[in-house]
Amino acid sequence: MDHEALASEMRGLREQVAGITDTALAAADGLLIAADTGDGIDAEGLAAMAAAGLGLARRTTQATGRGTLRRTVAYGSHGCAAFYAVGDTALMVVLGDEGIDVDRLHQHTQPALRRIGSLLTEGESSKERA
Repeated sequence: MDHEALASEMRGLREQVAGITDTALAAADGLLIAADTGDGIDAEGLAAMAAAGLGLARRTTQATGRGTLRRTVAYGSHGCAAFYAVGDTALMVVLGDEGIDVDRLHQHTQPALRRIGSLLTEGESSKERA
């Protein structure tokens, strides 16, 4: 798996959308794959919580006939946390401050998620060939 390319995608997203403070990429089981977080963020804990939350949201959309989950956003008094599915096997968490434009975030996240999904798929293909 190309960790540098994954980190580059996360940094690129932060450069495109003002207000992003932290990003993390995790496997669906909650194990951290890559992170671009500050010192005050426990990236491994964030990955585990995000996987649990995204799993619940995924089951909810399926049980209610709402289709495949794309994202969920939690809003707090100091910003938001957006959780995006990356296929069926991974997720990305984006933390934003109070000034983040969530619509802009969603718009710029989609191409990054496609590229990250491709990088993860390439990494899995390499493991299978080895």
